[in-house]
Amino acid sequence: MSSAPAPDILTLTLNPALDLLTTVERVQPTHKLRCGPALFHPGGGGVNVARVVHRLGAGVRALYTEGGATGRELRALLDQEGVPCEGLPIVAPTRESLSVHETSSGLDWRFVLPGPTLLPAEWAACEQRFVQCGATAGHWVLSGSLPPGVPDDFYARLARQARLQGRRLVLDASGAALGAALAEGVYLVKPSLRELSEHLGRPLDDEPACLAAARQLIDQGQAEIVALTLGERGALLVSARQAWRAPALSVPVASTIGAGDSFVGGLVWALARQDDLEQALRLAMAASAAALLSEGTALCQPAEVQRLRAQVRLEAL
Repeated sequence: MSSAPAPDILTLTLNPALDLLTTVERVQPTHKLRCGPALFHPGGGGVNVARVVHRLGAGVRALYTEGGATGRELRALLDQEGVPCEGLPIVAPTRESLSVHETSSGLDWRFVLPGPTLLPAEWAACEQRFVQCGATAGHWVLSGSLPPGVPDDFYARLARQARLQGRRLVLDASGAALGAALAEGVYLVKPSLRELSEHLGRPLDDEPACLAAARQLIDQGQAEIVALTLGERGALLVSARQAWRAPALSVPVASTIGAGDSFVGGLVWALARQDDLEQALRLAMAASAAALLSEGTALCQPAEVQRLRAQVRLEAL
């Protein structure tokens, strides 16, 4: 556990992963696929957000579940990056995830395992420790899938605690976990277009529909701010009084992996230093685009974020 000063940003990753990236000319069935050298990175939503925030220079601590040899390797990679972190012990090994970059097409193939089953005592201890550490952190970031064994309302329980303690909770989740947490209300939610469409049970085929969907969450008290990522179309950032469109930047793509986590990391970093929402979206878009320049889960680099920030164009809606 780091002895650094108490951070303003605390992240939680219940289902982290040791991310393995390799390359192959073409993914095809039956045949043995001769792969290129393997690259390893620490992975999982909150872990990646903490890595980005740390690189950008803010105080952060990453809490994550850690088990077995893969958990120890993930910890070693975080230590190499100097990310203040704390592994919360579990019995089962931390999962691995495999990404394969197909060189003939430029496509990424991502094979994501469900992760270890957490015992009730394990996820309860994670909840307790997060709330304890969160007493001195202004921003709580819950990002990533819930592993087997964890109840769907786990993020909702922490959303309730955040409200009681006056903390700003940032949520990046999907499915039942997303719905339960939004029912409690959060400060900021970052769904993808697919995730928001599934949550609301209707297609979001154009910008007016997307904007109306974000406004619905805000009007119903489910979120104060909605950051809706649209893939190659960019993103929308919506609050009760303001809304912006940010087209995606055109950059050479080495890998699409980690762009969403870099977006969240840049957004939270800017908000924690009290930038206005317009500037926070500008930074988030630059961080997301910078992540596309790196292979695997290498994520964004600060110099590229600052270079690309000047290229971001926003339009008020």
